[in-house]
Amino acid sequence: MSRRSAPDGPSGVCVVDKAGGWTSHDVVARARRLLGTRRVGHAGTLDPMATGVLVLGVGRATRLLTYITGVDKTYEATIRFGVETDTLDAEGQVVAEHDMAPPDPEQVHAAAATLTGVIQQVPPMVSAVHVDGRRLHELAREGIEVEREPRTVTVQRFELSATSDPMVWDAVVECSSGTYVRSLAADLGRALGGGAHLAALRRTAVGPFTLDEATPLEELRLLPPAEAVRHLPRGVVDDEGAEDLRHGRFLDPAALGLDGEGPWAVLDRSGALVAVCRLQAGRVRPAVVLPAADAE
Repeated sequence: MSRRSAPDGPSGVCVVDKAGGWTSHDVVARARRLLGTRRVGHAGTLDPMATGVLVLGVGRATRLLTYITGVDKTYEATIRFGVETDTLDAEGQVVAEHDMAPPDPEQVHAAAATLTGVIQQVPPMVSAVHVDGRRLHELAREGIEVEREPRTVTVQRFELSATSDPMVWDAVVECSSGTYVRSLAADLGRALGGGAHLAALRRTAVGPFTLDEATPLEELRLLPPAEAVRHLPRGVVDDEGAEDLRHGRFLDPAALGLDGEGPWAVLDRSGALVAVCRLQAGRVRPAVVLPAADAE
């Protein structure tokens, strides 16, 4: 494990390949011990059953997680037809079994097409969505089911392929943040005249963060804070500009060659992150600033 330390502890971002059976909170707690700091957060919950990419922010870089949580996600999933569970996945109790014939490939692909694009999705009862001040999964554990308002999500890709088991199909899903793959599986089963549940799930990408760079938790690698916002447009400032931003002063956008309203990642000449900025009243305003020691 490698890391760079600021005077008040390490700062940066870690890309973890989460193991099955771990909650996102478990990963954060273990990372706190490994890194020797309480200041660790994650950029989006991954269910205990699921494996794959979980992005952690460390130290002052936890403030950069807001620029990661809303990015698109990519998953590899396994869907079992004919059986429904109360959690919509393999960890739940079976609530219905359907006498379904093995799904016809043309029908599967046609049904998946209806679940692709901008769709309305009802959050499952086992989600972390708040309703009247309570998380849905807390209510579900008490045996309470409540009405949930559908939410608009975008599924850019929902591709399915048959396996050796005619009732089990693999899927690749690219979707907006907030999309529930377990709900996609259940909706697909209903669209085919029966039911289905999510048998396995692996997150392969969170925006620009992929499995290629993810490491097991015990091999945690701390990347510089600039990596947390690698997907944002970038500008570079000289030493004077960096000092101005770190003191909360506004800059002229023309000097940075930036277009639009941001957010932008603004780096110094060494490539260290100075601030994430936005346009305000025609000037570049620092929204999140990293002290020099943390930005390295």
